[in-house]
Amino acid sequence: MELQITATSPEQPASLLDLPWHTPLEKWPDEHLVALPRGISRHVVRFAQAGGEVVAVKEVGEWAAVREYGLLRDLDRLAIPAVDALAIVTGRTDGHGEPLEPVLVTRHLEGSLPYRSMFETTMRPSTIKRLLDALAVLLVRLHLAGFAWGDCSLSNTLFRRDAGAYAAYLVDAETGQIQPKLTDGQRSYDVEVARVNIAGELMDLEASGSLHPSVDPVLFGQAIEERYTALWHELTRQSVYPVAKRRYIDRRVRRLNDLGFDVAEMQIERSPDGDTVTFLPKVVDAGHHQRQLLRLTGLDAEENQARSLLNDLEAWMATQDDYAPGDPLGARPEVLAHRWVRDKFRPTVRAVPLELRGSADTAQIYYEVLEHRWLLAERCQGDVGLQAAAEDYTRNVLGGVRPPG
Repeated sequence: MELQITATSPEQPASLLDLPWHTPLEKWPDEHLVALPRGISRHVVRFAQAGGEVVAVKEVGEWAAVREYGLLRDLDRLAIPAVDALAIVTGRTDGHGEPLEPVLVTRHLEGSLPYRSMFETTMRPSTIKRLLDALAVLLVRLHLAGFAWGDCSLSNTLFRRDAGAYAAYLVDAETGQIQPKLTDGQRSYDVEVARVNIAGELMDLEASGSLHPSVDPVLFGQAIEERYTALWHELTRQSVYPVAKRRYIDRRVRRLNDLGFDVAEMQIERSPDGDTVTFLPKVVDAGHHQRQLLRLTGLDAEENQARSLLNDLEAWMATQDDYAPGDPLGARPEVLAHRWVRDKFRPTVRAVPLELRGSADTAQIYYEVLEHRWLLAERCQGDVGLQAAAEDYTRNVLGGVRPPG
């Protein structure tokens, strides 16, 4: 049987041809390998240089390789965080003509680490919680897409930090299956498997002295179930909001914030009956909002201020006709953010007279107006515009009246 490379792009086979396919993977020479941390796997896995990129090569049976290759490509089409499947290599033989196992080739996820590498230095409990939150987000997104994982664990996940945000990526889809919609039983099974696996993996770390002494593996294993359940409920509640009823959106965002999650993306679908809003959650590290707000708008604010301002910016962007995440023809976030500063932030701040602001900077003023708008909307059970909120804030909170003009 001749060597055969089935790849996702025409260019891929050429970059893979130079790898020593006629040598068992565990005996590949160092000249082809890249020294990167590897997680625990049932199979032999190596990182290699192929052309201008680093790939992960896993020896696995042909049926399993073909199946996982297809599942990973499906997840890519569904925009689910997972490693990219590049190729399957079959027809491998050694120097004596004896058959070798086929391999699955995936692209190395740059900047990612397996969980054991992250625990080489004792990780703080708060950081562990954020990693579990990221895994809960991944599991919810998989289930929303109809993917039953079958073996959710820290070992089958890669974690990456990007500008303070934590993200989890599926790295092993071998046991998964995609269906139009999962049953509650299928989801519960996945969550139970995750709970048991995570508790066991943390116990292993505890035994090796790599776990913070205050972390209880069993309780942290249970935490993934609690975080998943709360997030699933908040994201799957079917709500159609009356047109222009912004306070309902604000309320949902605040509930996600209270759960410890932020909004990575918001989409509003318009219909004659009202607006349907969907959220994409994310897990962030301290200081993330400050950096993000400064990058997008040039505004320098404290963390809580920045979080509130970014929520307002995200909600406003979702209402703009040229807001199209992922569409190259849509307006870039920086362009929309500049428009928000010009049309929302500055007019609102100017509505509060200088002599009444005291030592508060412009970010604090806008933050306080947003909070006041929220309170007014809850009190009157109706939306309140920024201009009206600023005027009421000036009159009833600061105790002044805006001078005419």
